[in-house]
Amino acid sequence: MMKQRRKLWITLSFLAAFHLAVLFAGFFAPYNFSTQNRDFPFAPPMRAHFVDTQGKFHLRPFVYGLRLDPAALSGFTTDFARIYPVRFFAGGPRYSIVGLFSSSLHLFEVDSTGRIFLLGSDGYGRDQFSRFLYGGQLSLLAGLLAAALSVGIGIAIGALAGFYGGWIDDVLMRGAELFLALPWLYLLLAVRSALPLHVSESQVFLLLICVIGLIGWSRPGRLIRGAVLSAKERNFVLAARGFGASDLFLLRRHVLPQTYGIILTQLALLFPQYILAEVTLTFLGLGVGEPMPSWGSLFAPLQQYAVLVSDWWMFVPALILVPLFLAYYFVADTLQERLKSVAL
Repeated sequence: MMKQRRKLWITLSFLAAFHLAVLFAGFFAPYNFSTQNRDFPFAPPMRAHFVDTQGKFHLRPFVYGLRLDPAALSGFTTDFARIYPVRFFAGGPRYSIVGLFSSSLHLFEVDSTGRIFLLGSDGYGRDQFSRFLYGGQLSLLAGLLAAALSVGIGIAIGALAGFYGGWIDDVLMRGAELFLALPWLYLLLAVRSALPLHVSESQVFLLLICVIGLIGWSRPGRLIRGAVLSAKERNFVLAARGFGASDLFLLRRHVLPQTYGIILTQLALLFPQYILAEVTLTFLGLGVGEPMPSWGSLFAPLQQYAVLVSDWWMFVPALILVPLFLAYYFVADTLQERLKSVAL
């Protein structure tokens, strides 16, 4: 039990650190997501060093420069004659934090004559590490809002179906079964492709959230219905009804609190699924386009054969998402096990 609890705290700490890094992307990213370095298209990742080629130890980490080399597989070779020290907590381009505050302080930077690409760069010379952090703001927000929308609709429909039963239950649950049977990915593609192409990026973002959220309400709705069916037969609910409590009071005070565990579990499950849905749609060109960053737009260059063959670092952002999704599913599994233990 203690080992499982320790794993849960480690996972929650990882998720908290990851989300803080994305939330304060301007501080952790050395460049703005739109800053282009046209002289460094598809530059490979750069490593920080403490020891130079002469064996001299440096207290401050540094990176070497890059120079064009058509003979190299990546098109660049390391220029060992040019050293750029990494400066921590240095001033740089201004950025906003949650749209409320602005600052120019960055965690790390190098001199303006040098470049630091921890995850390489894309075809326009934009830093992949910076774009990954900034892109996470849009993708995580889309997943969170869509999951909240799905669970919110599921709460409303599941509560109505379970509490009142009868023909209301039949109609709502038949609709839920219809949504469960639909292939959500193909439905998303069909709905998004039917929408107007010439709309603003903010409108596309809101449409994505609505489309994704409205499709996935059926599973949480059915689970919440089952919990409400059980909760409304509890003795304290029947006693409150006998004292003249209204339906709204019973739902708000006695019935819905019994579903909080299911709600949290469904949010933990749907959040990564909807992030992946947004990434997939953007990757296929049906989501938010340039210049707004998204994790899906980071993977768009992988549709080019030349990038697949020679620029392996373009896969790194996708690999980073794997432990993130696994962490979410571990939290969801832990919550589900806790619910089962409480029920027993």
